[in-house]
Amino acid sequence: MRFIYNILFNLLFSISAPYYYLRMRRRGGWRHGFGERLGRYSNKFKQSITNRDVIWLHAVSVGEVNICVQLIKSLQPKIPNVKLVVSTTTSTGMSELRKRTPPEVGKIYYPIDLRSCVRRALATIRPKAVILVEAEIWPNFLWGIQARKIPHFLVNTRISKNSYKRYHRFDFIFRSLFGGFTGVGAQSHDDAKKLFELGCDKKVVQVFGSCKFDGLEIKREYRVDISSLLKILGVNDKTSIIVAGSTHHGEEEILVRLFKRLQKKYLNIFLILVPRHQERGKEVGEILTEQEVNFVFRNQVSDNIAPMPFGSLDCLVVNTTGELKSFYEKATLVFVGKSLTARGGQSPVEPAAFAKPIIFGPHMANFAEITAKFLSNDAAIQVADETELQEAFELLITDQSKRNAMGKAAQQVVQENKGATEQTISMILNVI
Repeated sequence: MRFIYNILFNLLFSISAPYYYLRMRRRGGWRHGFGERLGRYSNKFKQSITNRDVIWLHAVSVGEVNICVQLIKSLQPKIPNVKLVVSTTTSTGMSELRKRTPPEVGKIYYPIDLRSCVRRALATIRPKAVILVEAEIWPNFLWGIQARKIPHFLVNTRISKNSYKRYHRFDFIFRSLFGGFTGVGAQSHDDAKKLFELGCDKKVVQVFGSCKFDGLEIKREYRVDISSLLKILGVNDKTSIIVAGSTHHGEEEILVRLFKRLQKKYLNIFLILVPRHQERGKEVGEILTEQEVNFVFRNQVSDNIAPMPFGSLDCLVVNTTGELKSFYEKATLVFVGKSLTARGGQSPVEPAAFAKPIIFGPHMANFAEITAKFLSNDAAIQVADETELQEAFELLITDQSKRNAMGKAAQQVVQENKGATEQTISMILNVI
């Protein structure tokens, strides 16, 4: 089984390496930490973990990093003598780790799941426990920590339909991996059922809900002065601001087309587009240029530029990372991306924490239980297509009482579902 996996992985890695190399180059900063992906670490990092008990947390990208930040905040005071090390897969994830975690927390890139890379990484770090956020299952890494009898946890776990099918199809590889976890915190009972079917021991799986409901406030040191930024852009306090967060390919074109129709009815509106991947900023800019929409990129706006005349701009394209939460705080209404043309959805929890009225498309499968909570409490509107999206926008632009009621209901859903992070920490500490 392991022999077959490694042959197939090596083959697929060789074929796909050029694609991932080009992708890393587009995102920038790929050289920094590249050796860490091969299990090779700097002397400075090695010295920081020498003679220390290490807990290794892994967060794939920005969404999982947000959960890791909460876990670290809760773990540090409870285990002050333990060294925390966090790994991530993407450069955007690393950027967030550097901004949002204390300097004493080690930050590295996750090793490629080649057996030699994993061995080097584990031999160097020698973790006393490993915490994986959501469902990041790499066989060689898990075989390595299971062979060393290292306690390992899967937290804030959700299993999408596609992931479930993939794991089930390769049951001969993944069943023993799922069965080896020391503790698992599932987001829902449906996720727990899938985990049992994939091989997890029922004794180690607990349902805590989603950690995304916790730690949603914006820390002062990470706060962006959006009010001043909007004034520079010529946006006043009476403007209706539509924030489209974590948008994917195809959604920006629909939103821009819809926005132009709305402008004919409502003069004082402004669109903020926040693509899920910042490197798509140029592509989004080209769509706006084609549609003759006046826009500016976020990284072109600073405090030292002259304020623009009122109404001179229609749109801001946010081609930076880590600022979406700040823009949600100033939104009149919010559209949650990856839900209209792309599939899976993004979390609606962050705008809900700021009591914002939320709209999303039909494809929210990755957040099915969270979505159901919002819809059952009249805390969000789900639309099927562009026509319904325009109707929802018009309803919320014109009806302030509806906006307020939806926002208040959304914030209440968040308040009622907090606590998963502390339950997760208790599960881990009970073992280690």
